[in-house]
Amino acid sequence: MSVLIIAEAGVNHNGDPDLAYQLIDAAVEAGVDFVKFQTFKADCLVTQSAAKASYQKETTDRNENQYEMLKRLELSYEFHLDLIKYCDLKNIQFLSTAFDHESLGFLSKDLNLKVLKVSSGDITNAPLILEHARTMKNIILSTGMSTLGEIEDALGVLAFGFLDNKLDPSRTAFRDAYISSAGRALLKEKVTLLHCTTEYPAPPEDINLKVMDTLSKAFGLNVGYSDHSDGISVPIAATALGACVIEKHFTLDKNMEGPDHKASLEPDELKRMVDGIRMIEKALGCGIKIPQSSELDNIKIARKSLVTVENIKKGDKFTVDNLGVKRPGNGISPMEYWDVINTESRTDYGIDEVLK
Repeated sequence: MSVLIIAEAGVNHNGDPDLAYQLIDAAVEAGVDFVKFQTFKADCLVTQSAAKASYQKETTDRNENQYEMLKRLELSYEFHLDLIKYCDLKNIQFLSTAFDHESLGFLSKDLNLKVLKVSSGDITNAPLILEHARTMKNIILSTGMSTLGEIEDALGVLAFGFLDNKLDPSRTAFRDAYISSAGRALLKEKVTLLHCTTEYPAPPEDINLKVMDTLSKAFGLNVGYSDHSDGISVPIAATALGACVIEKHFTLDKNMEGPDHKASLEPDELKRMVDGIRMIEKALGCGIKIPQSSELDNIKIARKSLVTVENIKKGDKFTVDNLGVKRPGNGISPMEYWDVINTESRTDYGIDEVLK
């Protein structure tokens, strides 16, 4: 199955509808599977006194707080409908992350999205995770800033919600749901984990791509990678390590004002990333070691055969002195060297002739 590539427009539209449409166009041109936005109500997401992250202070107005920044970046529910229509027109799938309960209801019910994305920042937000599970949609869960224990707790909440049981939510009920065979089966059917380092941009020494294998072994689920590094090398490497989903922020211009532009790819870079991922997919192959069709013509050229290094008469014995190994590889294989030594020649050979 092909790697699912999600182009994360996020809030890089800067609250401007025209930029949002242009981002969709760029995602289509790059050849991604999904273009993803973020759906939230600032009043439900953050207090009016919450500070910005350090990277946000560097890329936006230092005099505004996080609430004021997010309020500027809200997309109306009505405009979401326009975005989906445009995505349908352009034959690209629409995806968004809900950051509050109201927004989740809108995405899952009004828009009827088939896939829902939970952000790393909500991996401990049990009430919101539970509501995601109760939609019975497929879930992509980002795991930035988390421990294995926190991921397991989140999966327990998802399992509990998927099972749709009548028990009251509790840590014990979540744990029981997680370890149940029915809960585990639903998690495997519906959940993909994304390894992630939540820093913008993420330092290479903190990316730790080997965690993907750890997550796969620990939870037995599909694992992908949400990238915040500079450039395209890391997501392509993640593909080579087995990521089934790649998510990457992109923008029209890294120099635009906004919290995520600096750590995003520009359209030409996004296209190169997609091309690189698709090339690696082909290169990974099936894992069965056999000669490939493109190699077959080169076997006779590159391999060697048993050849004569002296004139040999019919009836003479082949010896270590008159028998050698040279190209081409269209004669007797050198693997037969010791079986041929001390046997009699059935015909005359000149020097440098391939044994048949």
